Amino acid sequence: MQRITIAPGYEISRVIRGGWQLAGGHGSIDADQAVDDMVAFADAGITTFDCADIYTGVEELIGRFRLRYLELRGQSALDCIRVHTKFVPDLGVLPTIDKAYVECVIDTSRKRLNLERLDLVQFHWWDYEMPAWLETLGWMKELQEDGRIDKISGTNFDSDHVLAILDAGIPFTSLQLQYSLLDRRPEKRMVELAARHDFALFCYGTVAGGFLSDRWLGKPEPEHPLENRSLTKYKLIIDDLGGWDLFQGLLSTLRTIADRHSTDIATIASAAMLRKPGVAAVIVGARNRDHLPSNLAIADITLSAEDLEAIDQALSGARELEGDVYTLERVRTGRHGSIMKYNLNKGE
Repeated sequence: MQRITIAPGYEISRVIRGGWQLAGGHGSIDADQAVDDMVAFADAGITTFDCADIYTGVEELIGRFRLRYLELRGQSALDCIRVHTKFVPDLGVLPTIDKAYVECVIDTSRKRLNLERLDLVQFHWWDYEMPAWLETLGWMKELQEDGRIDKISGTNFDSDHVLAILDAGIPFTSLQLQYSLLDRRPEKRMVELAARHDFALFCYGTVAGGFLSDRWLGKPEPEHPLENRSLTKYKLIIDDLGGWDLFQGLLSTLRTIADRHSTDIATIASAAMLRKPGVAAVIVGARNRDHLPSNLAIADITLSAEDLEAIDQALSGARELEGDVYTLERVRTGRHGSIMKYNLNKGE
């Protein structure tokens, strides 16, 4: 598995194991099996794990995995493991947030993950109209200075707000953002901004909730309601981009490319994003180790100029999505924002 250094002395695998599908609400989880699966991912070279305070039960699972990996492989192997969590204060907390709240959440994550110092904390803020977001980052910086956080990062901030973070002197290591063949909003400004200020981009949604897979090739357009909120979210992106026919044309092209590389559509869709400028890693949602071989292949496949040109051609008739990174999703009364859940720590 390819690895990349995103800050002095800080190396990650270019494929990150996502934890969302292990969270409460996605069906029952066998905790022992989940830990064994994490061991298999780490042994195979996927040594970076993504989680969040709002992913119910996932930080605890990764904490158990870290203890198990230390027992099985020793301290030197454990030192190669990186855990990226998120700090996502509920929408209802934003008007009254204070440093004590921030400290409590960070300390809870440290306890769950069995980490004295969190490797990397990705901060998300639901509503820019609530003005304490920059002050909250300042409190995070204080926690970094006293040794509780190593790297401060963000998730879903747009270009203007990332600039404000940098201008405030917050040491910013990376940004996790929705970026896929279907959603290219980061290419408007964020990719250039990341290059200019030397922060890494971590992509989620590279398979669009499963739409960018062989499962949907040649299938009729699904009708609402879809089976889960993730599919609903990415179907809106498909609609805005140009509709089902354009999407099927892209899937057909990806299937042809996948045939050349003896793999599947989802692997090609993620591999294509890993070749984008500024992208340090892609985050793959994996409930278990069934897809580990294809996850490993993401970093190993070399897409040719012909492959990349074919993808561009398939998307040549696509419409440009509105706004910057996560702009559509921040309009809570809009089509994209109305399906979001804003108070996940309270289970809402």
